[in-house]
Amino acid sequence: MASQTAIPKSDTEVRPMTREERKVITASSLGTVFEWYDFYLFGSLAAVIGANFFNPLDANGQPMFNEATRNIFALLAFAAGFLVRPFGALVFGRLGDLVGRKYTFLVTILIMGASTFVVGILPTSADIGIAAAVILIILRMLQGLALGGEYGGAATYVAEHAPHGRRGFYTSFIQITATAGLFLSLLVILFTQLAVGPDNFRAWGWRIPFLVSIVLLGISVWIRMQMEESPAFKKMKAEGTHSKAPISEAFGQWKNAKIAIFALLGLVAGQAVVWYTGQFYALFFLGNVLKVDPFTTNMLIAWSLLLGSGGFVFFGWLSDRIGRKPIILGGCLLAALTYFPLFKLMSAEANPALHKAHSEISVQVVTDKSTCSFQFNPTGTARFTQPCDIAKAALARASVNYSVVDRPGATAAVVIQNGTPIPADSRTFAADLGRALTAAGYPSAQNTSVVKMATPVDIFREQPAVLIGILTVLVIYVTMVYGPIAAALVELFPTRIRYTSMSLPYHIGNGWFGGLLPATSFAMIAQTGDVYFGLWYPICIALATVVIGLFFVPETKDRDIFAADGPETPQARPASASV
Repeated sequence: MASQTAIPKSDTEVRPMTREERKVITASSLGTVFEWYDFYLFGSLAAVIGANFFNPLDANGQPMFNEATRNIFALLAFAAGFLVRPFGALVFGRLGDLVGRKYTFLVTILIMGASTFVVGILPTSADIGIAAAVILIILRMLQGLALGGEYGGAATYVAEHAPHGRRGFYTSFIQITATAGLFLSLLVILFTQLAVGPDNFRAWGWRIPFLVSIVLLGISVWIRMQMEESPAFKKMKAEGTHSKAPISEAFGQWKNAKIAIFALLGLVAGQAVVWYTGQFYALFFLGNVLKVDPFTTNMLIAWSLLLGSGGFVFFGWLSDRIGRKPIILGGCLLAALTYFPLFKLMSAEANPALHKAHSEISVQVVTDKSTCSFQFNPTGTARFTQPCDIAKAALARASVNYSVVDRPGATAAVVIQNGTPIPADSRTFAADLGRALTAAGYPSAQNTSVVKMATPVDIFREQPAVLIGILTVLVIYVTMVYGPIAAALVELFPTRIRYTSMSLPYHIGNGWFGGLLPATSFAMIAQTGDVYFGLWYPICIALATVVIGLFFVPETKDRDIFAADGPETPQARPASASV
C-alpha cells in the first residue's frame, strides 16, 4: 500500500465553511439528489411502467401478458439499472481521471436527466408495440451507467476541495443525497396523485414526475457550469503526472487492486447491506411480510428518514475526530447484533395477530427435499413449478412460519395444525391453503390489529410511534456506515486514479451486494420457512466486513490525500478554490 503522509495538526483546526466551499458542496450534492430522484422514480412506479410499456397487444387486440408478467418485466428493467452501475463506474471513472472531475459528472447528469425526461414522453406499447419496452430498457441502462459515474465524481470533487481534517464532514453532504432523492421522488409522486386523482394518474399523470426532471436537470447543469475543475486535478494535469491508463493502473497493478478489494470487502459490502436493510428491506418487510398497507408503510419510512438523516452529517463530522473505521465498522457491528430483536419488535408492533401466529401455530411442508429449489429470483423471470416450490412460495408470500419435513418420494403437502394435508398440486391449493391458515389462527385480510395511519401526521399513537422509533434506529445505523464512506474511499487512493478506483468498489458493493439483498433474503425465507431468516444475509456480510476491515483496511482520517501527487505538492493547501 502506497505510503501516505499525516496531516499536520495546524491544518485540522476548525474554521467556518467558506462561501466557495458551500458552493462546491451545494452544486455537487444538489446534482446528485436529482440523479437519485431520477433513478428511484422508476422503482416507485414499476407497476405503472409495466402496464404502459410491457403490454403489447396480440393480433386480436388483446394484451399478450397478464399483470404479474408485466410487473416482472418492469422489475427486470429496474434491476438492469443496478447491474450496469459498476460498468458506469469504469467508463466515467476513467474519463474523470483522464479529462477531469467537473466535465465528467456534468456529462453524467445530462445523461441521467435526459433519459428520465424521455421516459416521460415515450410512446407506450399500445402506440409502438414492443419497441416501447426496448427503448425503455435502453434508457434504464443509461440511467444506471450515469449513476455509476456520478457518485465517484461528486465525492472526489468535494473531497479535493475540502480542507485537511474536515473531509468527513464535507463529503457527508454527498451521502444525504440518496435518501433525499428517494424522499423527493416519493413526495412528487404523492402530490401528483393527489392533484390529478388515481385514475388520471394511471392514465397520464405518471408522466409528470418524469417530465419535472427537466427542470431539475436545468438547475443542476446551470449550477455545475459555474464550477471550476478540482485544483488538485488541474495541477496534476499541468505537471503531466495524471494517469494515461486509469483502469489498468487501478486494477491491473496488484498494489492498487488489493486496496480496491479490501475497500470493497472491508468497508463497502457491509455499508451496502446495512444501508439497504435500513431503508429498502425494512420497506419490503413492513409491506410484504407484515402486510402493512402501502400508504402507512411509506409514511413510517418517510418519518424515520426525516428524523434520522441528520446522522449522515453528524457521523461524517465525528469521523474527522475519531476516524472512519470505528464508525463504519461500529455501525456494521451494531446492526448485526441488533437486527433480530429490532425486526421481531417491529413485527410484534406492526401486526400483533400475525406475530402471535408465528410463535403459536405449527405449519409443515412434507415433501421430497430433493425436488425443492433455492428460489433466488432477482429479476423475477425464473419459474418454480415443482409442488415443493409452489407450497413454500405460497407460504412465504402469506408470511407463514413453517418447517420442511423430508419424505423421499412423497407428493408435496402442506400440513396445518390439525394435521390435515393440502396437496400443493391441487387446482384449489391457494383457496384451500387460505382457509386452512385462517382456521388455524393466522389473521385474515380483515385483520384489524395491523398498524394503519389515517393521515401523514397520525403518529401520536403507540403503534406508529414505536415503529417510527424502530425504523429511526435502523436509519441511524445507515448514517453511521454511509456518512463517512466517501471520505474513507477518497483517502485510500491517489489523485491520478482516485475517481476510477473508488467508484468501482462502491458500485459493486451497493449495486450488487446491496441491490440483490431483497431477492436473496426472500429466497432464504422461502428456503427455511422462517420470516426472519433473510436477516442472516446482511448480518453475515456486515460481520465479515467488520473482520476484514479491522485487519486489512487502514485508518485514513489523518492522511494527506495529495502526498502521492508529486514532490512539489505542498503539505498545507488552501482550504478552498475559486469556483
